[in-house]
Amino acid sequence: MQLEKIVNYHKALADPTRLRILLLLSEGEMNGQALAEKLNISQPTVTHHAAKLREAALITERREKNTVYFAQNRYFIQQHAQASLQFIIKEGGKQMSEPANENVKAAVLRNFFAKDGRLRQIPAQYKKKLIALEHMVEQLEPGRKYTEKEMNEFIKHYHEDFATIRREFIMHQFMYREDGIYELNPRELWTRWENVK
Repeated sequence: MQLEKIVNYHKALADPTRLRILLLLSEGEMNGQALAEKLNISQPTVTHHAAKLREAALITERREKNTVYFAQNRYFIQQHAQASLQFIIKEGGKQMSEPANENVKAAVLRNFFAKDGRLRQIPAQYKKKLIALEHMVEQLEPGRKYTEKEMNEFIKHYHEDFATIRREFIMHQFMYREDGIYELNPRELWTRWENVK
């Protein structure tokens, strides 16, 4: 369940050394030796902490010959933070009324989906794209685990670019993937198009 991912994100951050590594990486990519020197710790200690950060998708690694370079994975740092906030705090503030939301959604579905249900094109506008993605994932079974092949087949019913749409499902918290298995997230974690200005 996605809640575990949120917990793992906070566990990864719950260490002063790991926070310092992320802070140093905010300045740009660094190798393990440079991190060890700046933090005054051993290289195996850097490797240990980097593994924890990588498991939580907070950093990426790049190998160049015998040197491993680390970089912040800013997108996932922000996504996990946002998912945490949305999980803990129900977003309030001024939102469109229900009828207005329904009109916006109906217009997007009408303009971007053909009569046979296929997606004519992936909307470029963020809000419209979220509506299209939400419409598709609503057709999936909550609690069911899907293989990557099953996901590809499902998406092909809507659009030929299944790789992009599959990635978008993950990026916008509609689904999560673990060991090549995809599952719907609880609706509360989905990126809400209603909150996009």
